[in-house]
Amino acid sequence: MRLPLLPQTGCCSVCGRPVEGLSSEYVCEECAKAPPAFDRAACAMKFEGQARRMILDFKFNRHLWIRDDLVDFLEAAVRVRFDVSSIDLVIPMPTTIIHRWDRGYNQCEPIARLLARRIGRRLDVRSLARCGSPKRQSSLTEQERRENAKGTFIVRRPRLIRGRTILVVDDILTTGATMSDAARALKESGAARVWAATLARSVRD
Repeated sequence: MRLPLLPQTGCCSVCGRPVEGLSSEYVCEECAKAPPAFDRAACAMKFEGQARRMILDFKFNRHLWIRDDLVDFLEAAVRVRFDVSSIDLVIPMPTTIIHRWDRGYNQCEPIARLLARRIGRRLDVRSLARCGSPKRQSSLTEQERRENAKGTFIVRRPRLIRGRTILVVDDILTTGATMSDAARALKESGAARVWAATLARSVRD
């Protein structure tokens, strides 16, 4: 079985989108036109094939035993893309109360917890929270995703965020709208930098 791993070189220096055959970093057209609120992203795999099946099973079917394997790939991407010694806090992307009730857990927490332990950084599961009940992003168009994500995060403990470099961990990066809105909330609370780390990203041609 071969997983669709993403290259960690020749990527957009902001969103991490790769370009085949390119070895140096660049800023992609989308990030140049509308820069996201996060400063840099690391994505381990393409959201397709076996990687897609594994992540969806982990997210919706409680296949928690594959956590270590998923974090193997995520940790490798994080160590290549970031100076991990500069990370102050690792924060899992929070989910809504409704989604957590449906699944029984927030799938990002066990990923973030293990990643934080492996890179030796502090985990924070309380400071960033969702507010309201936005629609599921997977059912929306790109523009609808951006509108749906606006204003959906609050920071409960800004004193822990102020002046820090935050690594936010999520499962999938698609348009980046949700991650950007989370980063915006953190920066409005004083975060110095917000970096994103996801298991996979949707890569469009």
